[in-house]
Amino acid sequence: MASALRPVRHEDRLSLVEHLTELRVRLIICLVAVCATTALCMWQNHTVLDILNRPLEQTVHHGSKDPLVQGARYDEAVKRYLLENAALSRKLAAREKDPATRADLIELAESGEHAAALAPEVRARRPVTLGVGEPFMETLKVSAYAGLLLALPIVLYQLYAFVLPAFSPRERQVALPAMLGIPFLFIGGVVFGYYTVVPRAIEFLQNFNVDSFDVFIQAQPYYKFVVMLLAVMGLLFQIPIAIVAVTRVGIVTPRQLAKNRRYAILVVAIIAMLLPGQDPVTMLLLAAPMYVLFEASILFAWLLDRRARRAEAAEEATAH
Repeated sequence: MASALRPVRHEDRLSLVEHLTELRVRLIICLVAVCATTALCMWQNHTVLDILNRPLEQTVHHGSKDPLVQGARYDEAVKRYLLENAALSRKLAAREKDPATRADLIELAESGEHAAALAPEVRARRPVTLGVGEPFMETLKVSAYAGLLLALPIVLYQLYAFVLPAFSPRERQVALPAMLGIPFLFIGGVVFGYYTVVPRAIEFLQNFNVDSFDVFIQAQPYYKFVVMLLAVMGLLFQIPIAIVAVTRVGIVTPRQLAKNRRYAILVVAIIAMLLPGQDPVTMLLLAAPMYVLFEASILFAWLLDRRARRAEAAEEATAH
């Protein structure tokens, strides 16, 4: 394995078998990394599920007609009534002179306190499972998704190490910082999506037209929706890498991109329509950062071009 993963230079010529051997070893490393991180997430599955369930909290309106929310509010009101009634019964029992009436009031207070203690605890909203094996399968799927996310830097590094020898020295100057920035931008996109896109999308969708539906959020579509949105946001945050790469290689210029930004707006709108959660709020939350990243990437590419031109001019001046 050590010989298969030896550093490969651009001028080296490897046989097909050597290429396949290196690819096989790197795929095994990626698979081991994903399995290890998935096992870690499965071990800490309660923490992972709590993180994914958190966007459901504080997303139900105060006047929501959701049956689960209404049931929790009713239980809470009954518990409060029973405790207040028990406290009042004890006060009356303390003032009552008739032993039989006093005993009845104390018994009534104890019954109310006992009933209040049996009231279910009011907890944050959680997804609902319907199948017998769904809790286990959804936990396994979520652990696998989270494990893949954690192993992404290792996977991207192995991909980078495999394809980098094919780049020329000039292309490598562009590819190296781009490949190193991919994991950080992906994580930034996931964090942005988790705190911005997912809560707003869930709040809009689950409170839309609730007068006509009993809203029960099933675990499988919920986790699929959240994970897909987070993955999409992570990938969308790769836009700066792609734009800087194509401008540095010379495929397009920042000025050409700026002149054709109206086509970029159209492409952003189409992509937002094709992504998960085709509701207006989710589409807007996906389209807005895409366009901001596009404009920021043009500015960054222009600054890099300007810096490169100044460096070339300085070299020419020094040469003369």
